[in-house]
Amino acid sequence: MNLKTKLFSLILALSVLLSGCAQTLPAPAETVTPGESLTVSFLDVGQADCALLECGGEFLLIDGGNRDDSQLVVSYLEQQGVQELAAVVCTHAHEDHVGGLPAVLAVYPTKAVYAPTRTYSSKIFDKFVYYTDQQGLEITIPAPGDGFSLGDAQVTVLGPVKSYAEPNNTSIVLRIAFGSNVFLFTGDMETQAEDDMLDYWGDKMDWKADVLKVGHHGSNTSTGYRFLNEVMPDYGVISLGKDNSYGHPHAEPLSRLRQAGVVILRTDELGTIQAVSDGKTVAFTWENQSATPENTESAVPTVFIGNKNSKKFHSPDCA
Repeated sequence: MNLKTKLFSLILALSVLLSGCAQTLPAPAETVTPGESLTVSFLDVGQADCALLECGGEFLLIDGGNRDDSQLVVSYLEQQGVQELAAVVCTHAHEDHVGGLPAVLAVYPTKAVYAPTRTYSSKIFDKFVYYTDQQGLEITIPAPGDGFSLGDAQVTVLGPVKSYAEPNNTSIVLRIAFGSNVFLFTGDMETQAEDDMLDYWGDKMDWKADVLKVGHHGSNTSTGYRFLNEVMPDYGVISLGKDNSYGHPHAEPLSRLRQAGVVILRTDELGTIQAVSDGKTVAFTWENQSATPENTESAVPTVFIGNKNSKKFHSPDCA
């Protein structure tokens, strides 16, 4: 990754003002129980977001797709053996993120519910609040640095770090660390809030992530040069609908991801995508066996190998 980072930094030199060369503080060592894994499922909910995480028998749901995806999401949770949710996170109040959550909360006991606000002018958000109340819970508005454990994985809130009028910028940003692997979820956060978040944390945060859930369905409003240069993911997952009316993913973020050597996995092409981490490596499988991720040829051979026959991608030292 060092070579890739240096090459991408050179490409960006004329485009982004880097925040300096200060060494990031090392993350504390993560303890992983032998045989335990972190499974992250990026559901194909069309032009929307929904991800289910499982570690040590505990489940976290991040967003719930559109209202029309409610049955799909509930059925998927049932198929995965979910009996209870450790937490539900609504990254922000837009319908394509909160839409399926009322149905989930109506069915599954949940220990905690997180969102960036408790009020929003929409019927579907009102239902989200209602079913949270029905569980005897109050929506928690997390602050940067808050977190909780999910099995042996550690979930940390990194943003938002300011108040914004634009709901996309209020998106809760989550860093999920499991062993040496890191997943980063940014909701629909746009470049202004991305930069504010980088400034807020300064050199106190190691932004490097193995997997980035690409912001705002691949919109050109998100995943800016500066942010991507700090995160430098190996894999970027884009959740979006096929032939959507927004033209997502836009050419600009796709170009940035390609320049960074990021392997791109899209739900509109691959269907539901599942990533499994053993704390050292991440392996991917997906629903549509006739499709493959994009930009696999740009990956550094000693870091990344693609197995197109099994539709799995993994590091050379992965058994």
